[in-house]
Amino acid sequence: MSYNKLNVFHWHIVDAQSWSVESKTFPDLHLKGAYSKEQTYYYDDVKKVIAYAKDRGIRVIPEFDVPGHTQIVGLAKPEIVSCFNKQPNWDKYAAEPPSGQLNIAKPESIDFTNKIIDEYTKLFPDKLFHLGGDEVNRNCWKEDPDVQAYLAAHPGEDVESLLANFYTKVHDHLETTGKEGFSWEETLVHSKYVPKNSTVIQVWMDESSVKTAVEKGYRVVSSAHDYLYLDCGHGAWLPNFDGNSWCDPFKTWMHMYNYDPAANITDAAQKKLILGTEVAIWAEQTDETVIDPRIWPRAAAPAETSWSGKADSTGHVRTTGEVASRLHEQRFRMVGRGINAEPMQPLWCARNPGSCNLP
Repeated sequence: MSYNKLNVFHWHIVDAQSWSVESKTFPDLHLKGAYSKEQTYYYDDVKKVIAYAKDRGIRVIPEFDVPGHTQIVGLAKPEIVSCFNKQPNWDKYAAEPPSGQLNIAKPESIDFTNKIIDEYTKLFPDKLFHLGGDEVNRNCWKEDPDVQAYLAAHPGEDVESLLANFYTKVHDHLETTGKEGFSWEETLVHSKYVPKNSTVIQVWMDESSVKTAVEKGYRVVSSAHDYLYLDCGHGAWLPNFDGNSWCDPFKTWMHMYNYDPAANITDAAQKKLILGTEVAIWAEQTDETVIDPRIWPRAAAPAETSWSGKADSTGHVRTTGEVASRLHEQRFRMVGRGINAEPMQPLWCARNPGSCNLP
């Protein structure tokens, strides 16, 4: 990352499948929820990652995604999880298996989340703390007996008001720790919740949400999946479905380089609210055996445009054809440093710049 001037590591450290970080507040989270002891980040491991990153000018921002993507919590605290691992029709309750969300009708879910915030805001020193908020499934709660009992007793409320209340309570609590919130775009555009002005909105679903967010005065990071998802392009991973994944096709470095999150924003003050872009690599089909070529050298392309824009100091807009030779050089540097960056073209093209351009 430091070789390519990427200066923020957004660490999506837990998800529905595994609670992979030690918890001193709720030890059963990692004791029951991690894949193994060897696949657990203990406090000392986290501190080493933060220190290693700091020495290279890189911030580490953790994400503890709530209330969705929390099936794994149910192994330790089943009483606060709705639609726990519904099979075989998991797709009715979740974006991917296993299903499970914090029960937003229970005060205990808010109390749990606030204690998680208290614990991990002390472990991670960065000013920003990501609370997720993406891909919540309303069916999960609409069919939950506790949610239905609560709504029956409170006729003026519904799932949307419960969700907004959950977001409000946990973000209010986060503010008491001195941190600023970071959340996915759904909290702003797909719910009744009104995020705090200090919240950073991360766009991934719809690139037009960048404009929506800055017009409302929010700071934005864009990881628009149509351009910046590095794990796309390998087909579906559901073994009984022979088809594409939801975010195919593969995003080439040229496609990434051509993305401009401010393309449709003319107001100078609103443009300043765009903090940058984030390339995302998700782990459904990625582990340590393939991670280098999945990321590099493609991630270097948006790193350049995020820092420098697509135009040089004279106003000339750089084309991917002009950038290719420099990116080839950077790829060879990374390979020389032991990073398994994948080739961009046949070696002949790299040695004969411009000769492989489409006429």
